[in-house]
Amino acid sequence: MGADAAAGHGPGHGPAVRLRGLVKRFGPVQAVAGIDLDVGRGRFLGLVGPNGAGKTTTLSMATGLLRPDGGTAEVDGVDVWRDPLEAKRRTGVLPEGLRLLERLSGGELLTFTGRLRGMPEPALGQRVADLLGTLGLADAGPQLVVDYSTGMRKKVALACALLHNPPVLFLDEPFEAVDPVSARTIREVLRAYTGRGGTVVLSSHVMELVERLCDDVAVIAGGRVLAAGTVEQVRGGRPLEEVFVDLVGGGRREASELGWLGTT
Repeated sequence: MGADAAAGHGPGHGPAVRLRGLVKRFGPVQAVAGIDLDVGRGRFLGLVGPNGAGKTTTLSMATGLLRPDGGTAEVDGVDVWRDPLEAKRRTGVLPEGLRLLERLSGGELLTFTGRLRGMPEPALGQRVADLLGTLGLADAGPQLVVDYSTGMRKKVALACALLHNPPVLFLDEPFEAVDPVSARTIREVLRAYTGRGGTVVLSSHVMELVERLCDDVAVIAGGRVLAAGTVEQVRGGRPLEEVFVDLVGGGRREASELGWLGTT
């Protein structure tokens, strides 16, 4: 495969991501109970839900990291499980459990990633330099990843996901434990990516971030989609956090019931 993931391929038809009837069980626990979801091309979708809602499991099945018990996943028109190699060429992934080759420098990690994908020189070297510079890692390029901060690790992992210029990015909590400067840089890069036609699926717990950054939102709980559409459609003129709590907050008791709290 050349420098671009989709090189030699025309644009796919239909949605950039298409999930139908995705199901996953872990023993007696049904983590995902039939997810149906479309993500349009060039759109930025926020996948939100409480802990244990099935967000990470859904993303893992959509990216070929976890085989579903039922249903299908397509990325850029390619069935993830019928043609996994081609599907992986069309996706960039920043997973929840961020594991990097820590004894490589940032520059070496990117170069190694590009060579695994068959990217030719000198295009690879130029892209490595471009990404390190844009993400504020140029000075840290020679530094071992083991010595990177959390924000630096997120940024170099994002650079690895973007290196082959995939049509679709899957990002699982990319802003978690990231400092404000790094978060701003990541937001700017993602906006530029979607502005040029790329598609992003992002999971997050931060409703304000999703409201500000995303075009579309899907709220999931109990392994099912409870609401999906544009951010404005789902919000219905209310703050997204308020809608989210109404949808998934069943059974929650009011803090006012803790009458003993703070008393002496």
